Amino acid sequence: MPRRRGCLPPLLCTLAALSLPLLLAAEPLAKSCSEVRRLYAAKGFSQSEAPSHEISGDHLKVCSQDYTCCSQEMEEKYSQQSKHDFRNAVVELSNHLQTMFSSRYKKFDEFFKELLENAEKSLNDMFVRTYGRLYMQNSELFKDLFVELKRYYVGGNVNLEEMLNEFWARLLERMFRLVNPQYHFTDEYLECVSKYTEQLKPFGDVPRKLKLQVTRAFVAARTFAQGLAIARDVVSKVSAVNPTPQGTRALLKMMYCPHCRGLVSVKPCYNYCFNVMRGCLANQGDLDAEWNIFMDSMLLVAERLEGPFNIESVMDPIDVKISDAIMNMQENSMQVSQKVFQGCGQPKTLAQGRTARSISESGFSARFRPYNPEERPTTAAGTSLDRLVTDVKEKLKQAKKFWSSLPGNICNDEKMSVGTVNENECWNGSAKSRYDFAVTGNGLASQVNNPEVEVDITKPDMVIRRQIMALRVMTNKLKNAYSGNDVDFIDISEESSGEESGSGCDLQQCSPEFEFNATEVTENSNKSDKNVNTSAATRSSLSQAALLLSILFLAMQRQWR
Repeated sequence: MPRRRGCLPPLLCTLAALSLPLLLAAEPLAKSCSEVRRLYAAKGFSQSEAPSHEISGDHLKVCSQDYTCCSQEMEEKYSQQSKHDFRNAVVELSNHLQTMFSSRYKKFDEFFKELLENAEKSLNDMFVRTYGRLYMQNSELFKDLFVELKRYYVGGNVNLEEMLNEFWARLLERMFRLVNPQYHFTDEYLECVSKYTEQLKPFGDVPRKLKLQVTRAFVAARTFAQGLAIARDVVSKVSAVNPTPQGTRALLKMMYCPHCRGLVSVKPCYNYCFNVMRGCLANQGDLDAEWNIFMDSMLLVAERLEGPFNIESVMDPIDVKISDAIMNMQENSMQVSQKVFQGCGQPKTLAQGRTARSISESGFSARFRPYNPEERPTTAAGTSLDRLVTDVKEKLKQAKKFWSSLPGNICNDEKMSVGTVNENECWNGSAKSRYDFAVTGNGLASQVNNPEVEVDITKPDMVIRRQIMALRVMTNKLKNAYSGNDVDFIDISEESSGEESGSGCDLQQCSPEFEFNATEVTENSNKSDKNVNTSAATRSSLSQAALLLSILFLAMQRQWR
């Protein structure tokens, strides 16, 4: 029988039919990428860029080139997303610290400024009540004092010691005319009088003590407030991270390459994450040592603000102290005048009618009454300096080691969700398995052995290097403020710019005015405060004080020098 064309022998047809299922079973089925597509779209990207099933990964540059759920567009967008996620993680952890420093700086700044305003108001009210219009006609001397104190606090180039010496010299000139109304004094003669301020001590020991207390308190207050502002600015600048291309590759590989493998629920191994973060934050790690020294210096100055350098305890009674100094001058006016006449010569006598008229025109009682504590106004900060310092000390302690802890804190963040439960079930950079590399050290130099991030240790981040230098300069100021020294004026006088961190005025070379014993300062200050109210009331009752104050009107009419 002839065979029909186009038909295989029956045996071959049977074999072909039986082998077809085996051939189909040998061809692997492509895995679904549905979960990857869903999460990709949840990031705000187009789902059309994600394949529905695994495809060849030959086009990928960072992630594995095996079968993958990522297109080329997905890898590029995941790269940008990893940078965004990393930056956000750093900023979120840093924002809390930056906000803390910013808010504490604002509170201290408000407190110090309003403390000065209240002290000036207290003095003005007391002297108006005591000396009336005669004080108001000559109040600029005291107004200038507070103007200079405020200017110093906000960063003005004011030498506190020289400014206070000038204040007492000007006050002596006016008081000397006041206690000697029968004489005519030229400006040249009064200049001679002012030269005797230190030698004669016409105001008693008040100028010396007040100069020491004001200088130390203002240096500490201004430097501490500046330190809070510097800390705020350093955190702001250093937390603005910009990972290198090598860092971006490492971030992509850790955060999103598992998605390309379909391992969307597998998180990075903890030590793997640690190495990536230390590599990406290598320069921030170098900030940590100087940052910790800076925090310790801030804590030391904070202790000074609580103790002998407490600006609140200095400024609250300043009105009483200055009035007490004036009464010292009145009480010793005869001895002071005789010594001045010996040194500067005998002045010319005024006409008798002018002298008598000046006394009769300005007679009044010179008794004064200091404020009770309840009468003193509260500050805008709504608290005392002690409470402010106690609060900020705790924050400063918590801020130590912030930069060296930052990599670990990012890896511990809930959004990172690193694999910590089972070290064999986490993403190690290439598969779901154990991570075998050791964790590298902190800082730029340690990254030479980082297995995850290629770091050029010869090229430090200049922004961060500048912040390290800013911290060193501020630490130097804080250490000087702790000793009662104003580093700005020490640098100018000794031309010591460019010194290393922690250097400053050698205690043996500093002005003797700054050599002190903290216990002695506290005891003297307490004794002065205890005696100030009683001494003021006693001296105000002296007939000589009442008589001499009564001639203020005429003698204070001359123009200020």
